[in-house]
Amino acid sequence: MRIQSGRLHLGMAWKESISLKSYNTFGIDVSAAHLGEAQDMDQLAALIAEVPDRKQLLVLGGGSNVLLTQDVDRWVLLNRLGGIEQVREDKEHVWIKAGAGIVWHDLVLYAIEKGYGGIENLSLIPGNVGAAPMQNIGAYGVELKDVFEELEAWHIFDQELHTFGGADCKFGYRESVFKRNLKNQYIITSITLKLTKKPVFNVSYGAIESELKAQKVTETTLQDVSKAVIAIRQSKLPDPAQIGNSGSFFKNPVIPQKQFNRLKEQYSSMPGYVLSEGLVKIAAGWLIEQAGWKGYRSGDFGVHDRQALVLVNHGGAKGSDILDLSTKIMIDILEKFDIQLEREVNIY
Repeated sequence: MRIQSGRLHLGMAWKESISLKSYNTFGIDVSAAHLGEAQDMDQLAALIAEVPDRKQLLVLGGGSNVLLTQDVDRWVLLNRLGGIEQVREDKEHVWIKAGAGIVWHDLVLYAIEKGYGGIENLSLIPGNVGAAPMQNIGAYGVELKDVFEELEAWHIFDQELHTFGGADCKFGYRESVFKRNLKNQYIITSITLKLTKKPVFNVSYGAIESELKAQKVTETTLQDVSKAVIAIRQSKLPDPAQIGNSGSFFKNPVIPQKQFNRLKEQYSSMPGYVLSEGLVKIAAGWLIEQAGWKGYRSGDFGVHDRQALVLVNHGGAKGSDILDLSTKIMIDILEKFDIQLEREVNIY
């Protein structure tokens, strides 16, 4: 990890008592006591410098992985740091640096347009670039860690810019050090990815291969893979612009092989993906659907009717309603399958 000194420019404005409805993809209407927006590093440093208690700072990017259950009596900072640039290249690879406030899918489209491979399977994942390493986002056989080079992050308390390599980030399944040991200590400001100039397509995972056939693709390109992934995601996942949601609400649980074998005898259609010797990943959506929650609705909140992994706000729901629903689902899955689900979203 490398450390750089930062600059401070005081006098940036914080707004007071602002609705966060348009800043979270669930569309939950709660109020922030203070709201600020940083477009560059100087603004970021200046805004943070004005916060009396930095433990009360809450950073939002695209708001796609949060559930707001009450008014936020904190200093909410919108990370809007932009910019995409090529910082290095050799014969086979190119290193692309992107600001944390860039929409993730825009970065994917940028790479595809340039002919750089590595993140096409991560098309249409909601959220901004800064959230990608926090979650170690992944889809269709690819995870961010596969192409990750480094990131820069502003230390909230020391007011210095630190650089983290892959080992520093301690990536795991939808995990990183920023969700554990370093939670609420850093603001990710940029990430650098190592992409390839000679793409090797990963189409064996999920329904990508069959979708390519359906689209009558004969010679696969980056655009083809991206379009296939987008088509699959749109067929299963609701658009937050149409119905409030945060995508996958729960992580796919990992259980011992012996437990999976016992469950497989009882539920022959249970899908399992071997991660390593002795461990199997189970599809949380399958468990929730088998338990009868798919399509459930109570007033303005419920479970999506096409993807049981997605909890939704039909309009006017409270975050506490959705949180309570997730708890009921977790209890039910534990009772039926002896599997403990874990929420993927951050609860506030």
